[in-house]
Amino acid sequence: MPELRELYQDVILEHSKAPRNYRVLAATNRKAEGFNPLCGDRYTVYVDLDGDAIRDIAFQGSGCAISRASASMMTDSLKGKTTAEAEQLFEGVHRMLTSDTSEPVNTEGLGKLAVLSGVREFPTRVKCASLSWHALRNALKGEGGKVSTE
Repeated sequence: MPELRELYQDVILEHSKAPRNYRVLAATNRKAEGFNPLCGDRYTVYVDLDGDAIRDIAFQGSGCAISRASASMMTDSLKGKTTAEAEQLFEGVHRMLTSDTSEPVNTEGLGKLAVLSGVREFPTRVKCASLSWHALRNALKGEGGKVSTE
């Protein structure tokens, strides 16, 4: 277990300090904003869809290390995927983050995103990790605007 906790911390720090796809995406046909009023995290997720495929994805905004790392990992994982695959990853990540900590965590199909399972140990940080994912879901549904994690 200490190895997983160390890996979790290393990955969060790496993605927080050097987030992937952290930019405004000029050529975009979907976007949504996420805001966590409890801690002030605020991100805009930009998605450029080509039919049903995510041609490009980016995010920009500000927030804690966990929210920034989660958004970075999300964009890294979804580039080139279909909207159905993105929805499936959303469901898997959400289930993992919100599952009971007394139960074994199910990371099947999550690949590198499984490292976010460490967030379960800190219930007050679950909304930080899921903020960009909820914004992504709204963007893919064409429901731009704001999503709040209140």
